[in-house]
Amino acid sequence: MIHNVFLIAEAEDDIFGVYRFVAVHYAPEKAGKLFNHLRQTIDSLSELPTRGHIPPELDRIDVREFREIHFKPYRIIYQIGEANAFVHAVLDGRRELQDILQRRLLEKSGGS
Repeated sequence: MIHNVFLIAEAEDDIFGVYRFVAVHYAPEKAGKLFNHLRQTIDSLSELPTRGHIPPELDRIDVREFREIHFKPYRIIYQIGEANAFVHAVLDGRRELQDILQRRLLEKSGGS
């Protein structure tokens, strides 16, 4: 089954933040290539959304409704619906993400 893939506002902000950082600190061409690779990875969720795994930071606190795939070092955190995949975050995996994931994702799911 083909899923529609949607980026929520925070995930769009994440991607554009990555783009801006790479463009300023490295080169606009690198930023453009990285942006395209991230978008391709995200778009691939339309065909195989279940291939991702539960982020370990969330699994440890028994939150299993989110999954992640990678375009290293970036982690793409998403949730699968009946016919949709919702991307909630695109984060640099080199950062400590426990607090970010809990704050951003648990607010949306209603948990704590």
